Amino acid sequence: MASPSLMESLFQRSLEDLIKSMRLTLPSSLPDFISKSVDEIRREIKSTDPLTKSTALQKLTYLHSLHGVDMSWAAFHSIELSSSPAHSHKRIAYLSASLAFNPFTTDVILLLTHQLRKDLASSNVHDVGIALSTLSSIANTDLSRDLTPELFNLLASGKFLVRKKATACLLRVFEQYPEAVRVCFKRVVENLECNDVAVLSATVGLFCELAVKEPRSYLPLAPEFYKVLVECRNNWVLIKVLKIFSLLSPLEPRLGRRVVDPICEHLERSGAKSLVFECVRTIVASLSEHESAVKLAVGKIREFLSDDDSNLKCLGLQALTIVAEKHLWAVMENKEVIVKALSDIDVNIKLEALRLVMSIVTVDNVAEICRILISHALKSDPEFCNEILGFILLTCSRNFYEIIYDFDWYVSFLGEMARIPHCQKGKEIEDQLVDIGMRVKDARSELVHVARDLLIDPALLGNPFIHKVLSAAAWVSGEYVELSRNPFELMEALLQPRTSLLPPSVRVVYVQSTFKVLAFCMHSYLSLDREDASPSTESTDYQVNSDAEASGSLPNAKMDGDIVVIAPELTSAASSMAHHLTRKSMMDLVLLVESNLGPLAFSDEVEVQERANNILCLIKFMKSNLHGSSDQLEGDKMNGELEALEVIKLTVDTFSEELGPVSVNAQDRVPVPDGLQLKENLSDLEAILSDFKLTISTSFSLVKPCSTEKDAPSIAECQNKDETELSTESTSLLAEHRKRHGLYYLGSHDKEMIADDYPPANEPKLNATDETEGLLKLAEQSIVTKKKPNQSKPRPVVVKLDDGEGANGTSKRPEFKSDLISGAVQDVLLGNEVAPSSSRSKSSDKSSKRRENNEFVVGIPGSRNMTTNIDATEPVLAGSSRRKDHIHGEDREDKSSMKEKERDQQSEKKKGRRRGKHKSGRRAEVVLNMETKSPVIPDFLL
Repeated sequence: MASPSLMESLFQRSLEDLIKSMRLTLPSSLPDFISKSVDEIRREIKSTDPLTKSTALQKLTYLHSLHGVDMSWAAFHSIELSSSPAHSHKRIAYLSASLAFNPFTTDVILLLTHQLRKDLASSNVHDVGIALSTLSSIANTDLSRDLTPELFNLLASGKFLVRKKATACLLRVFEQYPEAVRVCFKRVVENLECNDVAVLSATVGLFCELAVKEPRSYLPLAPEFYKVLVECRNNWVLIKVLKIFSLLSPLEPRLGRRVVDPICEHLERSGAKSLVFECVRTIVASLSEHESAVKLAVGKIREFLSDDDSNLKCLGLQALTIVAEKHLWAVMENKEVIVKALSDIDVNIKLEALRLVMSIVTVDNVAEICRILISHALKSDPEFCNEILGFILLTCSRNFYEIIYDFDWYVSFLGEMARIPHCQKGKEIEDQLVDIGMRVKDARSELVHVARDLLIDPALLGNPFIHKVLSAAAWVSGEYVELSRNPFELMEALLQPRTSLLPPSVRVVYVQSTFKVLAFCMHSYLSLDREDASPSTESTDYQVNSDAEASGSLPNAKMDGDIVVIAPELTSAASSMAHHLTRKSMMDLVLLVESNLGPLAFSDEVEVQERANNILCLIKFMKSNLHGSSDQLEGDKMNGELEALEVIKLTVDTFSEELGPVSVNAQDRVPVPDGLQLKENLSDLEAILSDFKLTISTSFSLVKPCSTEKDAPSIAECQNKDETELSTESTSLLAEHRKRHGLYYLGSHDKEMIADDYPPANEPKLNATDETEGLLKLAEQSIVTKKKPNQSKPRPVVVKLDDGEGANGTSKRPEFKSDLISGAVQDVLLGNEVAPSSSRSKSSDKSSKRRENNEFVVGIPGSRNMTTNIDATEPVLAGSSRRKDHIHGEDREDKSSMKEKERDQQSEKKKGRRRGKHKSGRRAEVVLNMETKSPVIPDFLL
């Protein structure tokens, strides 16, 4: 494409013209207008006239900033324009470079090195400023290495504006090229004593950012930071220094004792809220051992809490949250404000108040506080309601439920929490229900009871937020079915028609639990059918033959000689189980399962289809043994029952292995086999299945089961029988569904087993009441009671893993360049500088090398030792004369090393054992001296 002509350059549109034309363009035509403007810019930018090129680049930068137009193609034109002597053109070029250049992908970025070096050495302050700003945005390893000498010179510039920008640019340069620390670090430290506030602010800000990554490396600079803390009067500089001391104080206790008084002085004297809050946060976070300072900080926090400004109130609550970790009395003093903040209009204030309330939860008051918070949740908006539920779940499950002693209460509480109308924490409740079932054996009985209450409520099936909870309830019911009082009732709940509203992932769990319940009932029936079980005359125990216990047909049975003794609390469950296991009840149960799971054998969901077919195959095999034809020979009948019992026993044994908790890192520790390509050929799957679309059924349709048995009851007979019995049933939710869908329910063989205590759908038992006074009393009790709670029964055993559960064992700490920066800082402060790799750095750093072995002197007002020799802390290894040889010259180093080699060779020939002892002694001295290599706090802290 030809370059623009003279006429086109004369009539070139300016940026102002482009903006006006864009505003007059209709929104629908804006993309076309931008496309035409970019084509116009492509022609104009090729002009050799700097003014035309700069105007085109200015318009392109505007389109890139506001409309995201790609301008990577104009990178070379930005470099061309940067060489213009006019500052206005240079500014546009550098602006476009800082916006569009990618330090790692822009190929022509190295072409800018010479121009940046030239502008950094310019006498024009503005040219130096825009060059430093651009370098801080686009610096990569090569640019940082090549331009480090220029930055070193600018750090000592007499123009404070240049020195400030050079200091601000160093953070990016240090990250990209850590060796630059060895060149520039001492001059950065010298700038801590600069009289200009802007330079001092930039320097302290640089150290603040560096100390966040590795604070220990900057402990030797504590005297300089202390001087700034005492003498500086700029609030923003003091805030940065306080942030540095909050990082350094936990590493050195003496430092905290030294800085606490100046911080308290700033806290009492300053009227700036920002500085006061930073002083408070430094005290409560890093100086909490100093009681007087903490009391002063809590007083300032109280002023923040009583302020009308919502921002200050929120900051006060945040600071109080930090204090609560070690000083709960501070929460006690402000309990009225905290409880009142739970009803504040500002969401952030409510969240901070909620965190404070959860910080006072103990073993004694966890149940009462949870009840009060649920009352607040019922009165709150849906968003804050779920925040409350999330905090409760997180606090109660912390450290393997360490504050939960009554797991029966907590399991019941989880069930009630799921019924809150706005509850969206189904996934978290599901995880805890399953986790408690696997970890706490004593809580399984109550788990089954809570799961039963959830499964039999048809209204819950229509709430998508509770589907995960229903999945956990179905899993618990199937996994621990032996603890259920009425497995037939569970089967009806798992197969009710409204289960069609469940997603396939939950439907699969329902079907699998149905399999477990059916196998358990069949196993119990076939085992009891072969036994002559006779109940004992005793009123407390229920006894059957010991074969029942061996077959696993009865729950929690214990051997007493040759008799199985059922625990008294399970007597009613065992007796009702034996009472219901009749041939008629089992036939009704099989018919119920077959009629409901028959349509699922043709489901589009593979998991649902497979599990349904497994159950139907088991039913087909067991039908002949359940019917028991009258003309069948007695021997054949016995053989068939034995075969059926064996198959059912194998099925039950499949589910009898108790599941335990699995560490979250278990899968990560499994090594991947060599040559395994997990993602191989998966990209072809979309092309293969592009024409195949699955249709997920949202309705549930039943078909008449195909039964060839003559003595099987018909559907009409079952329906008529249920209609005659419904008149005497209770008005429970399950009874109501019996009226509507009597076809799909079992007949009531024992009317006493039908309970009428079902909780109503989406109506929790917890009432929303005003519990402010109760919460205040609980706050007082949480401060006073520090003893171990006196529980009526011991805490159940919570199973834990021994392989570091909860810690991500495979996550490795990423290697970051800050580690290299910290190492370079330590070398500089300890006098172990190594010359940088670039030749330019060597040539420009001669002045700093002359001062390498001199004392690094800093002064602190009021300290006993006004000078601190940083180099004196450098360790000297035993047997090494490196420091002395460095002082007296390289010739002596060569001579001494030659003499040592000769002595070593002679000692090896004559005294081998003595040489071994000598080496071991040297190694011990090396270890002792290496321990002194860590940074040492100067004597001003003593």
